[in-house]
Amino acid sequence: MRPPSFRKNVPRSPHNNVPGSPASGRYQGGSGCSSVLCTSRAMSLLIRNMQRVVCLRRAPLRKNLEIARSCLGVGGFNVGVICINDARIRQINKRYRKKDAATDVLSFPFHEGLCPGFLPDPSFRDEYNLGDIYLGVEYIYRQCQETEEDFNNVLTMFKKENEVLMEINITTGSTLKPLSTNHFDH
Repeated sequence: MRPPSFRKNVPRSPHNNVPGSPASGRYQGGSGCSSVLCTSRAMSLLIRNMQRVVCLRRAPLRKNLEIARSCLGVGGFNVGVICINDARIRQINKRYRKKDAATDVLSFPFHEGLCPGFLPDPSFRDEYNLGDIYLGVEYIYRQCQETEEDFNNVLTMFKKENEVLMEINITTGSTLKPLSTNHFDH
């Protein structure tokens, strides 16, 4: 059973109905823009660490996610990043994707029917929301130990970005480069 929603056929985040979360549609931001659309200010990046298995450094995660949001041009939208353990991500994966296994990332978009590379065109301030991203921190950490990758970089997918773009370049003959090029000192 899906949480109550005005949208149909779109998986909802388990936190969408929590007042004050970005994906609830009732997030009140911090400025005095009551009913006026505020597109000129940055919106919220909510990071919640709801697991205690892996030590998570939230400051570098926030910094890297803010840079990624800026590079992608989505700083004007709310987004929630929720860090959870294997048991919780497995439960969510089973409920919404019918897969009884832990995974690394689950995403629950706020807007339906968007094509990759396109941003929503909100009509109301409450619609400036991309949705929630769940990170299976315990699962990601275990993968990093096996592959000897840097956990903090993998959390924000910088290595994966390069791999995906390389595959696209090989397949299409393009010369795409990461949006994060020259933004990091690692």
